[in-house]
Amino acid sequence: MSTYAKKEPSKTSLRYFKYTLIYILLIPFINWSFTWAPMVELPGLVAWAFNPVTIVTGLVLVVRDFAQREIGHEVLIAMAIALFLTYVTSGGALALASGAAFLISELVDWAMFTFTKYKLSTRVLLSSAIAAPIDTTAFLYGASFIRDAQFTVPNVVMSVGGKMFGAVIIWWLIRQRMER
Repeated sequence: MSTYAKKEPSKTSLRYFKYTLIYILLIPFINWSFTWAPMVELPGLVAWAFNPVTIVTGLVLVVRDFAQREIGHEVLIAMAIALFLTYVTSGGALALASGAAFLISELVDWAMFTFTKYKLSTRVLLSSAIAAPIDTTAFLYGASFIRDAQFTVPNVVMSVGGKMFGAVIIWWLIRQRMER
């Protein structure tokens, strides 16, 4: 009876950098979608209109955590590439708003992953909990100069909620995997 060892992808393989590539492509896609996605009003809550893209923005913070595990501090280079792609697809003002938000949240994330010795699952959850409100506020404030009604309480709540929802799911999945 033979056993097969799981072969790790080489560091020159695209599979080795899969989260980094997802991160680089996800940032300009989400930023671009803020330029056209319609505002959605919650039934019975007229003042609670929000951009539906805010719900999935949490993916970026979690994917960044995995990209940082792949490439370490070079995740800042990946962020710069993604912001350049945002500039090309969505313009300089949105790239600046996104860049400011990512810089703030990246510094929080970097500190969490560099200076703490918590388990990966805990670092993912804590870095998202700290970075999500800061990142959201900075981005939506900057985006409000490009498109009206972006920096609103509903958008902030939905964005932070979406980010934390994604972070909690990833936290739970990592914990389950680590306990096995």
